[in-house]
Amino acid sequence: MKFIIVFAALFALALAAPSDVEVLRSESEVGPESFQYAFETSDGTKSQAEGHLNNQGTEQEAIVVRGSYSFVGDDGQTYTVEYVADENGFQPQGAHLPVA
Repeated sequence: MKFIIVFAALFALALAAPSDVEVLRSESEVGPESFQYAFETSDGTKSQAEGHLNNQGTEQEAIVVRGSYSFVGDDGQTYTVEYVADENGFQPQGAHLPVA
């Protein structure tokens, strides 16, 4: 169920793009314990992720998602973020992001 919620939220993000932006590619595969998706729009936005359930049926059960997204900023530069989201939280990395 959690996978469907994550997938639906990300898919809605792709569809919420301005009307003059076209979806060039949209792929998804959702299973009971894993998912993957990818999309690309005509404005240069791209996103892809895959997720799976770790330690299913245990007290340590957790969803692990790995992915990336990129977009063209108002300054014309393409920004890319790679991330992992797991039991340790959302962990983004990108050249434009500050490092602790």
